[in-house]
Amino acid sequence: MANPGYGKRSTPGQLARTADDFTHLPGREAAVAAFIDRLPEGADISVKALAKVLPYGQCALRTALRHLQNVGHLRRGREHLVGSGSARWVTRTWFSRTARDNAWWTAFISGDVPDDPPTAPPDPAQPADPAAQTSSVSAQARTPSRAPSRAFVLLAALGRSTPAMSLSAADCAALEPLAAAWFERGADERDVLYALTAGLPAVVHHAAALARVRLTSKLPPEPIRTPRPALRVLECAKCGAPGRPEALLDGECGTCRGTPPPVRPPTALPPTQVHAHAALARAAATRRPTERTHV
Repeated sequence: MANPGYGKRSTPGQLARTADDFTHLPGREAAVAAFIDRLPEGADISVKALAKVLPYGQCALRTALRHLQNVGHLRRGREHLVGSGSARWVTRTWFSRTARDNAWWTAFISGDVPDDPPTAPPDPAQPADPAAQTSSVSAQARTPSRAPSRAFVLLAALGRSTPAMSLSAADCAALEPLAAAWFERGADERDVLYALTAGLPAVVHHAAALARVRLTSKLPPEPIRTPRPALRVLECAKCGAPGRPEALLDGECGTCRGTPPPVRPPTALPPTQVHAHAALARAAATRRPTERTHV
């Protein structure tokens, strides 16, 4: 395993594993890809680490990993640690069992693809065992009750500060989801207590009904959260130069692909002439005006 926070990182939305995942690759590359695919998250997949367990040298593994980048199974780059409060960048290695094209990698690096992998659906091949289900229900029945939630504790203690709003255990259990919704939207105990006790009528005939109405009608709006995508930069598979994903086609920069760099248009004046014109302008600004003679 690599150091905590480093190593292999699987991309989201991959297809289910089959025996034909890497048949489009040469034999060596297919073996390396299948080995990496079965490694856990955070495993060290550097060239030196792979050379210790695979029957290939470091040069061969470096070539194989470069080929995996070219066909869209692998990308190397750097990522800024969100919330670190500093300009710290860490090295990342993303692996995808499903080959991705350049457009998908560009969207992933830009944050347009969600990072969280989907949860695996239940296996339909496993039939439900009635006996197992019965034993599970019996075990749950024998399990001691869970600790009261934050919302339940607040509702149960409501009558201590405001006797007119005393609630029974059944009322607290029924109103618990409504009070929990306030906490999910960023409210604290003071906000909920104020909503339930401020401006009460002289006589409260049904405390539970009044609490239900107030918890529902005064529910605060959901907070607006705009998560910022992680800052990521890819690296060239050959020279390791950082660059934007649209500039690294198939994982390689333009220089390594043999593409000449864009020709910059020449400037209007060379620097020497610009300095000469600036000197003339300064001299003209400081020159004293000559006296005019009238004939």
